[in-house]
Amino acid sequence: MAPTGDPLARRYRRLLRCYPRAYRRERGDELVALLLDTAPPGRTRPRLREVVDLIRNGMRCRLGRPASSTVVAWAALAAVVCGLFSAALSARVAWETARPLPGHAETGAIFRTVLPDREPDEITTPSSFFGYYTQPLTLQALDNLLLGDGGEYQQTATGAWAAGPPPAPPEQIAGVAQRRLREAGWHLDGVTVHRSDDCAGKFCAAVVPVTYTTLDASRGDTLLTVTVNSRPEPDYPYLSIDLRRTTPPLVLPAAIGGGLLGALAGWLVFGWASRRTETPHPARAVVKVLFGVTLLLWWLPILVAVPSVASHHGAEQHPQWHPFWEWLGQPTFSLFFLVGSVSALLAIALATLPRRDADRISALVSG
Repeated sequence: MAPTGDPLARRYRRLLRCYPRAYRRERGDELVALLLDTAPPGRTRPRLREVVDLIRNGMRCRLGRPASSTVVAWAALAAVVCGLFSAALSARVAWETARPLPGHAETGAIFRTVLPDREPDEITTPSSFFGYYTQPLTLQALDNLLLGDGGEYQQTATGAWAAGPPPAPPEQIAGVAQRRLREAGWHLDGVTVHRSDDCAGKFCAAVVPVTYTTLDASRGDTLLTVTVNSRPEPDYPYLSIDLRRTTPPLVLPAAIGGGLLGALAGWLVFGWASRRTETPHPARAVVKVLFGVTLLLWWLPILVAVPSVASHHGAEQHPQWHPFWEWLGQPTFSLFFLVGSVSALLAIALATLPRRDADRISALVSG
């Protein structure tokens, strides 16, 4: 037996935690003794190559199925997708560290900066950073969200607007807003002009086109979007502002940490189920199919969403990137994620069934 008081032996034993418990009980002492025998006198820490080899071999050993040539690939797919979803969840939780959205007083002051000598007709202040149709997500709305309407779960904003006929041409209003925002310490991130004809076919000639001028600005952790339009209808806002918070600093480290933990958990759970369902397990084939369904339902939205969101970012100006979960197709394809999760839980439950060899041993002992 390897000496337990040796610092090098203790460090080797810590690295052996990468291996399954049964392997450590059966061969742990033998492996530690072999490593100590090959180490030169006076060494107190394992070499980097030994550390990498023990971690790599231990994580592979957790998958079982030594003759399989694909189990590592399946485990990697499971670990990566679990890491991605864990990172998205951690990022959403970390968003709660942002400052509250601007209230009525702050919003009114910013509005008067953009449009002097004019009070807003209305100010809306959401109670959460993300909402479903600008409202907090409720249990009653979950069915609509799961059934294809999840794209409406978006970042909310404090809004204010002025309705009625514009007091000046939209170009002049936008120019004054840019000048006053610069004077107030705002950094202008971009100006875009969009024209909408709002017509179809032969009626286009009779319709006055509408021009939307959008100003994006930022100051500290606040993002400001000013929209000026030329529609001459009464009771229709000719100028509106939206105030949002920038991504909190804690979101990135939380996403990285949550992603790493999720990937590790995904690998360990997949490895546990893989070892449990080695022949002659009664639900071996069913578990394999269920895990395959899970990976398909989890990966398919990602493969669809990533190019779509990337193309959207390239086509339009964005003061900040879309939240990470939207890159994973969530919650637009949340029904896929839910069904995949049910499939995974069912596979894990079936993996807990006793193996046939265990049944035979129990029968022999009782006989």
